[in-house]
Amino acid sequence: METNFTPTRKKETNTADIALGFSRIFVGILFIFSGFIKANDPTGFGYKLQEYFLVFHMDFLNDYSTWLAVLICGIEIILGIFLLLGFHKNKVAWGLLLLTLFFLFLTFYSAFFEVVSSCGCFGDAIPLTPWQSFIKDIILLVFVFIIFKYRAHIKPLIANPTIRGLVSTLVVLLSFGIGVYTMYFLPFIDFLPYKEGNNIPALQVLPEGKESDVYEYIYEIRHKQTEEVKKVTDKEYMDGIWEDDNWEVVGEPTSKLVKKGYQIPIPDLVISDAEGNDVTEEIITNPYYNFVVVSTYVDKLSLADIIALDRINTTIRDLATDYNLRALLLTASPPQVARSLHEEMDLVLETFYVDAVPLKSMVRSNPGVLLLQSGTVIKKWSKITFPTKEELEEAYLGK
Repeated sequence: METNFTPTRKKETNTADIALGFSRIFVGILFIFSGFIKANDPTGFGYKLQEYFLVFHMDFLNDYSTWLAVLICGIEIILGIFLLLGFHKNKVAWGLLLLTLFFLFLTFYSAFFEVVSSCGCFGDAIPLTPWQSFIKDIILLVFVFIIFKYRAHIKPLIANPTIRGLVSTLVVLLSFGIGVYTMYFLPFIDFLPYKEGNNIPALQVLPEGKESDVYEYIYEIRHKQTEEVKKVTDKEYMDGIWEDDNWEVVGEPTSKLVKKGYQIPIPDLVISDAEGNDVTEEIITNPYYNFVVVSTYVDKLSLADIIALDRINTTIRDLATDYNLRALLLTASPPQVARSLHEEMDLVLETFYVDAVPLKSMVRSNPGVLLLQSGTVIKKWSKITFPTKEELEEAYLGK
């Protein structure tokens, strides 16, 4: 009897090992990729976390959002690498299951209640809608369950405990170190519309041959004699109904997206002076070098940020004595706050005002600096990497 069942058991074991092997590779690579993509831009992922904090009334975590982003990205990378290497199988299996269930809840909540437009699973590199993310997490959960069920079959690729411990330490340091580095020194790869080489004016218009979103407008109309109320599309309304005096429009029309069109990369950049005048075109078409210092909220600058801003201001002031350039400070802070900072620090920078959303996309640093010429982003620096006067002269101004 025992002999008869042996081939069946062996076949079941082989099937389980094949399913486990594929699941480990798929889930491991996916977690590593997802973690690396977000760790490339932890500040951006931190902004996404703030959207979730707002939904769940956890705004008190906003100041820690970037560090939490670094933590989450690091954990994803660690779980993915440990899964592939076969390290800490029980902890990794539990970690994958709990994290996937948590993401599944978030994506479902975002999609069902329409509270967050993009989940941020793969950062700005691969934007996914909440429903797309939810479906992705459902599929992922199937493979994670396989890993969890057969976790006892996982064997470490490195048998020596000492070497395994050393490799684990290096993996942890690398996983968290990537996010910390990019938080201070800007992303390795910039997926944002204000990346180096992009021309801002060109990204503010619809390219030739491209179609924008197509909407259908719904009118609610009422018959004056019969009191009949019905809804018609804008096409139906314009097809003779508007000429019939017996019908009148009730309230405002509603819109419905019919066809998704080309999304203009920079649709919302408006630069205003203290009086509210729009100076966007004047600034982004300037043929000379523009040093654009970005500080989304100047009232949230730390002491280290103030020191960095002072160094940037001093360097630009020294350059301005020898070169024809313009220096700006863009902020979303109220004018009185910006004026106070300007007076306290004796800023050489002209202050202009922009909504926080485009400012956060310009440079992932507060403060950060863009070098523009004729609307093209020549170079970007964080508050730490902004170069000296001599380095700027050699690389740009002295040419």
